[in-house]
Amino acid sequence: MTYAPTREDLTERIRLNHDSLSYRNGELFIEKLAVEDIAAEVSTPFYCYSASTIRNAFTLLADKLKPVHASVCFAVKANSNISILKLLADLGCGMDIVSGGELERALAAGVAPSKIVFSGVGKTRREIRRALEVGIHQLNVESPAELDSIREVARDLGCRAPVVFRVNPDVDAHTHAKISTGKKGDKFGINIELIEELYAKAAACTELDVAGLAVHIGSQLLNLSPYRAAYRRLASLVDQLRSRDLPVRSLDLGGGLGINYNFGVGPDVGEYAAIVKETVGGLHCELTVEPGRWLVGPAGLLVTEVLNLKEAGGTVLVIVDAAMNDLMRPALYNAVHPVLPLQDPGHRSAHPYQIVGPVCESSDVFGTYDALPPLQSGVRIAFGCAGAYGASMASTYNSRDLIAEVLVEADRFRVIRRRQTIQDLLELESATPWQKCRSETNATTAL
Repeated sequence: MTYAPTREDLTERIRLNHDSLSYRNGELFIEKLAVEDIAAEVSTPFYCYSASTIRNAFTLLADKLKPVHASVCFAVKANSNISILKLLADLGCGMDIVSGGELERALAAGVAPSKIVFSGVGKTRREIRRALEVGIHQLNVESPAELDSIREVARDLGCRAPVVFRVNPDVDAHTHAKISTGKKGDKFGINIELIEELYAKAAACTELDVAGLAVHIGSQLLNLSPYRAAYRRLASLVDQLRSRDLPVRSLDLGGGLGINYNFGVGPDVGEYAAIVKETVGGLHCELTVEPGRWLVGPAGLLVTEVLNLKEAGGTVLVIVDAAMNDLMRPALYNAVHPVLPLQDPGHRSAHPYQIVGPVCESSDVFGTYDALPPLQSGVRIAFGCAGAYGASMASTYNSRDLIAEVLVEADRFRVIRRRQTIQDLLELESATPWQKCRSETNATTAL
């Protein structure tokens, strides 16, 4: 059973921990707009983001990190909408990317290439070439083989590739197994015992500008102690490298700061900044952190409409027009998002509801909630804390539309990604003329 707080409880939580959501006379507002009014203009389901919440989150984190002069790069995979990227870039935020597509999104949003960090375990040579051609800040190296690819591409281009080595520190982040990235056996990073020799060999290569080290131990971290353990291992490695006269001028500390998915208090970013200062603040390195979810997660809603109700084995099912293809996290991670009625009369239903989507999968379930007001066909609700890993992970499974995204600022809103309809998708599948492979053509000629 997932607890859905009463309106009074939710109102208090929002008041204490959220700066853009509120209930006014029983109606849900985001900034100065009633969500119901937006839903009257934009067909459900759709994503809705608060600009002020994102700005305030970035400003808070940047201020806390000022004493250690750490820069912030947003993890683009959390929300890759170019309007969101531009909003953050205008505040001075850099970008942490994991694909060539995310590089193009960052550039389209006006991000300076010198503020882009390229992470990710499997960069293609084409992606590496493009990154070096535009002049990004650094490539985070994930393996000796990837280092060879970067070196060869840099040689072809006649440039020096700025690289840092992503260390796997073998630290358990105590998070979901599917988003843990810093334990031995995870696919990410290079075993910490192998770094010293690889670093030394790379530093001797004229095609490589070896700047330092990187680490990222996982996502949705609520307990900050794993950061301390990982950063201490990183600091020890810096001392080890410098003892061999190998320069280390840059440390990429990764991201992973979690959020409370029921509008409660999350990790203390002041405490996080103190851990950074305590562990690596005295190393005189350029420091970078790469939050994603923490910056945008609480800013987003997924707004949906109840289609109908049905009873199944004693459970009341609420079927909504949003589905697992729109918000994958419940199906993928057993995650639970809070439910906020757009119109809350104050009184509660006598029974819990299981909220499900229309996709033809038994995993298309958002959760079972008590303490919700009575629901019926046509009523609209919103899933909260949906600004991260929602739209960016969405698909067109069951040939469903990719839904719209909306940005709210004070008393105005705009659509920042239109709904991608089935007509749009069908156009991508227009058949081209039949072709023969060159090898087949040559074989036919030889006969």
